[in-house]
Amino acid sequence: MAKKIVIHGGNRLYGDVMVSGMKNAALPILFATIAVRGEVVLENIPPVSDITTSLEILSEMGAEVRMLTRTSVRIDTTLLKQGSAPQSLTSRLRGSTYLLGAELARFGKATAGWPGGCNFGGSRPLNLHFKGFEALGAKDNMKDGCIFLDAPDGLHGNSVFFDVASVGATVNVMLAAVLAKGVTVINNAAREPHIVDLANFLNTCGANIMGAGTSVIKIRGVEELHGCTYTIIPDMIEAGTYMVAAAATGGRVLVRSVIPKHIETVTAKLTEMGVTVTEEDDSVLVESTGELRSVNIRTLPYPGFPTDMHPQFAPLLCMANGISSVQENVWENRFRYIDELYKMGAFDKISLDGRTATFIGGCRLSGAAVAAMDLRAGAALVIAGLAAEGKTEISGVEYIERGYYDLVNKLRTLGAHISVLEVPEESESLLSRAN
Repeated sequence: MAKKIVIHGGNRLYGDVMVSGMKNAALPILFATIAVRGEVVLENIPPVSDITTSLEILSEMGAEVRMLTRTSVRIDTTLLKQGSAPQSLTSRLRGSTYLLGAELARFGKATAGWPGGCNFGGSRPLNLHFKGFEALGAKDNMKDGCIFLDAPDGLHGNSVFFDVASVGATVNVMLAAVLAKGVTVINNAAREPHIVDLANFLNTCGANIMGAGTSVIKIRGVEELHGCTYTIIPDMIEAGTYMVAAAATGGRVLVRSVIPKHIETVTAKLTEMGVTVTEEDDSVLVESTGELRSVNIRTLPYPGFPTDMHPQFAPLLCMANGISSVQENVWENRFRYIDELYKMGAFDKISLDGRTATFIGGCRLSGAAVAAMDLRAGAALVIAGLAAEGKTEISGVEYIERGYYDLVNKLRTLGAHISVLEVPEESESLLSRAN
């Protein structure tokens, strides 16, 4: 059975909502446990499908994985076998690339199937990852859809410069370097909060990492890593999604368990649009009258405006007064949600030129049958459905479930008329073809 989300829109959101742990922080930390000799307890992990798949991969590789609660897990990788990750599982998520850095650190070699994850219409190359591994002394080889790495003389610290500040490449070089001999310096490193969270986790396990959160990260290799108990940071993208949903419906929502600094750019754009955002120590209150001003958005690596929040703003820009634009500077093509918004009444309100979309505001969205093409586009369609008149049916729910825990129930507690229905696979296929 497939799933679809059904929304009867037009209701303002009111109340409190709790943000889960950050998926993008939990994924590299889960795979980092491969390099740790000892028992690790991770708390505040989000129970989303990407996390479940990652835990399955570790278990299939021989790790002892035991769920303590819905959001905490104990992992012991003492008996983990190198190169045993099932390709059927690694092909489901992009984060499986972190197997490479973690296995290199522990075993001096690594094997992983080609990763999966959301497809943004362009390539998501691993060349920067391989560049970093090569600098540390590893050679790569591709065969039968698998990636093989080997460091016959061991890993040795070195200076690594990235032409682009890549989160994935920064994570992988950090993982490989923690047990390498000598000092590794990553120049033009990614600065995202989940990079800092990974460094904090590894340091808690005995690593020596300095500079995470800046463009230069220094890693001094250590002999071994030990176990620890660690709590994952809150998900800034989930927080931003609820903030935008409140703005789109003219509601009043208190978003709890957040780090306000992580969502400063989202707060700034909402404020520019006429939404009131009040920050507390670990929460933000979002209040909107539904009257929105136009705004221009330009995505950039952190601390710039996050590409993972760009699609969620699209319904707001459709409804705002005036002309808005979004310039996407991170992924080659992240605008496939536009065709779905066309079906909801924005067919003559959005134009796309390369990586820039222009929105002619003042559009009143209406419910329709639409399909999520990736995780954040799915969240955008949920927001559009909440704000639209009439009924919206969203297929491709599996994309949304990759990154949002209990999204439907959380929105329902805020007053949304939203539900998840199971539909036969054949019906789902017909719906997709109709879309």
